Amino acid sequence: MPTPSAHSGMGAIPYLGGVAFRVWAPFAQTVCVAGEFNDWSKTAHPLAREHNEYWSVDVPGATSGQKYKYVINTDLWRIDPRAKAVTNSVGDGYIVDANFGWHVNDFRSPPWHEMVIYEMHVKTFPDDPTALKDLFQAVARDLWYLKDLGVNAIHLLPSGEFPGDDSWGYNPAHIYAVESAYGEPDELKALVDAAHEHRIAVIMDVVYNHLGPNDLSVWQFDGWFQRANGEDMGGIYFYNDWRADTPWGKKNRPDYGRGDVRQFIRDNALMWLDEYRMDGLRFDATNYIRNVYGRNDPPEDANNLSGWGWNLMRWINDDIKASQAWKITIAEDMQHNPWVTTETSAGGAGFDSQWDAHFHHTLRGVMTSIRDEERDMWAVKSIIEKPFGENALNRVVYTESHDEVAASNGKRRVPEDIHPGHADSWEAKKRSTLGAGLVFTSPGIPMICQGQEILEWIPFGDQNRLDWEKYDRFRGIFSLYRHLIRLRRNWFNNTRGLRGHHVNVFHVNSQDKVVGFHRWENGGPGDDVVVVANFGNRTYESYSIGFPRQGYWYVRFNSDWNGYSPDFGNHHSYNTTAGWGGRDGMDYFGNVGIGPYSMIILSQ
Repeated sequence: MPTPSAHSGMGAIPYLGGVAFRVWAPFAQTVCVAGEFNDWSKTAHPLAREHNEYWSVDVPGATSGQKYKYVINTDLWRIDPRAKAVTNSVGDGYIVDANFGWHVNDFRSPPWHEMVIYEMHVKTFPDDPTALKDLFQAVARDLWYLKDLGVNAIHLLPSGEFPGDDSWGYNPAHIYAVESAYGEPDELKALVDAAHEHRIAVIMDVVYNHLGPNDLSVWQFDGWFQRANGEDMGGIYFYNDWRADTPWGKKNRPDYGRGDVRQFIRDNALMWLDEYRMDGLRFDATNYIRNVYGRNDPPEDANNLSGWGWNLMRWINDDIKASQAWKITIAEDMQHNPWVTTETSAGGAGFDSQWDAHFHHTLRGVMTSIRDEERDMWAVKSIIEKPFGENALNRVVYTESHDEVAASNGKRRVPEDIHPGHADSWEAKKRSTLGAGLVFTSPGIPMICQGQEILEWIPFGDQNRLDWEKYDRFRGIFSLYRHLIRLRRNWFNNTRGLRGHHVNVFHVNSQDKVVGFHRWENGGPGDDVVVVANFGNRTYESYSIGFPRQGYWYVRFNSDWNGYSPDFGNHHSYNTTAGWGGRDGMDYFGNVGIGPYSMIILSQ
């Protein structure tokens, strides 16, 4: 009889002199491990059944880098669900040593009120054509660019193993294995290490709302499954009834009702934070983890998956807060559900932030309206001042994301959406940068999608590389984004209010399409910030607005500066003095100059 392993852990666990293997297979009759260490023998290393539906064995002589698979019931060859690397999505697993020679051991994520996120797809971001398996290295080489831009967090689209070499990453075949087309586990760790050297955090996108739907070794993993509606279902890792279907495939929703499946997902989340030293996680489509149809149904509704998906997310967030509270978790829930970012102690899911789809859709609609008179300034006011509760950082604000600029979704980049076929026109540049100004001055954590800062108009896709010639052609637009980022991060210690929670949209001019708002953290010189945004195609030599404090106010940013683009009007937006006299509900007022489709930022 085989002897159970004396080592703890799941998957392939290297130890001095060998490797331990442990796998969950409750309905298996026999389990063996075959690999390069035993010439792929189906019988040489049987696993012992443990008391808790798990199987394990120690294999002396096995070592890191060797390939392996499980053989279940003598004829089911399965990739280890917890394999850290695979030859490909339908190939073999590799034994991986988790140890890595880190250079940076003292990095901490930037405070969330200073965080600026750059969404990145590993395959399409690098500035030079890059061979497969060298992509993580290529991104690491380009980190100087992101540091120069001023972002301090990158959001990597999912980088777990997926079928083939081209994907956004949202069709995970093996959630523990690093995508083999991008590089090896150590190369991803080296990318994180290099980012930390540049003082840049790395946030990993994780997909737990569905698996696959293709190349799933966990499908009917140990031979057991049920039938529903005349179809064979997925077995132990999946729901085996009406709850299994998702928008991303049939029969591929993990069974959150099984404790071992929840453990599988929870351990994966912590793997990225512990072994890869990621600084946060962005959870894809959390509304489909908590609800079959992604809705905000009442808690007692059967579509809410009996609360198991909700409790899984709470468990993960509680564990992260208990051990690594400085690391951020972000939900893509898309239902404007404040409970997602409510603390677990108050019944919420415990996420630190969530994507604000309402902000995106509203602002994008205002920017892309053809006629000025169609631009709704009250809608602009609503998105500026309505985060998810009192904590402004409970939302991530953006005008572009991978989903919203992908041709396969029928979407376009913002400049192309503003002026189709003429994304480099004056109008497209002016209105898209005005939208960027709102992202960096509204309460919330700002995010941009790769290429926004160089006026990229090629839609996002897994084979559409960024057009880096635009970096030279639109260097001024890059400078505009860099200036906004530095003001948002209070680099010059005179725009501290942009990091704060407080906002007052005190001026809404529906006729002339002008909005003014006040941002502050604690208030006072260097803290109070006044932002004026002109959504109309006209200039103002002297536009009167309220101010929160009297005295001299400096223009820190004018998006109409012709240093950003030669065809910008360089309208004079002068420093001004605020004096006594009530205006817009404020005690003081002053006059400002502002160009068409422009934003100015003022502080004392």
